[in-house]
Amino acid sequence: MILYPAIDLINGECVRLAQGRFDAVTKYDSDPFKRLALFNEEFAQWVHIVDLDGAKAGSPQQHELIGQLAKASRAKIQTGGGVRTREHVQTLLDQGVSAVVVGSAAVKNPEEVRGWLRDFGKDRITLALDVFPSINHPDHETFFHVATHGWVEGSGLDLFEVLDYYPFGVAQRILVTDVSRDGMLMGPNMDLMKALRKKRPDLEIQASGGVKSVEDLYDLKALGVHGAIVGKAIYEGIIDLKAALNVG
Repeated sequence: MILYPAIDLINGECVRLAQGRFDAVTKYDSDPFKRLALFNEEFAQWVHIVDLDGAKAGSPQQHELIGQLAKASRAKIQTGGGVRTREHVQTLLDQGVSAVVVGSAAVKNPEEVRGWLRDFGKDRITLALDVFPSINHPDHETFFHVATHGWVEGSGLDLFEVLDYYPFGVAQRILVTDVSRDGMLMGPNMDLMKALRKKRPDLEIQASGGVKSVEDLYDLKALGVHGAIVGKAIYEGIIDLKAALNVG
């Protein structure tokens, strides 16, 4: 399993949000290059970078900085936040990013995003779906509401309805965040991951939201989850980065 240590950027600084809320921001590093250097020193294979300003604005705000980080990194960079057009994807790839995260556009414009997957390559596009679980669905099953536009809008769609836009063979990489757990150190939503593995075994799943221990990572690996995004637990010193990277 691949560990993706995270760098979330607001105004060029490393921060973490609680449950995707922009009014619940904790600042950690004023210099993201220093944080990136720490990840590189431990030989992380990948680093996950989010332009939170871009996610909130609905258009890229920090692509120049992300390009500079990509050039400075030994690790591969996966990044997103405000990616809405083909030009946004192309710009990031041209700057040396290895995989571009597409969230709201994947929900709102699936036909267009299917074209990006075809043209840029399935391995270069990560579909990101941010969900809020609810058990108030009429059939009493868990309904994973998909949020868009920096987690502030609901799509009215369930996770698996959105995934139906991307049939077997169309996509390869998917990043699913349980926003209710993000930044809360509650542990990952294992039921969500089990449901994903059962219904879409074709996808390389990245789990995000709530990871609080190395044991959580081993549990995700045992399920067959391909990767995990870890942020707050690293920044707070709760998870030892070297031990986490060794889970793979």
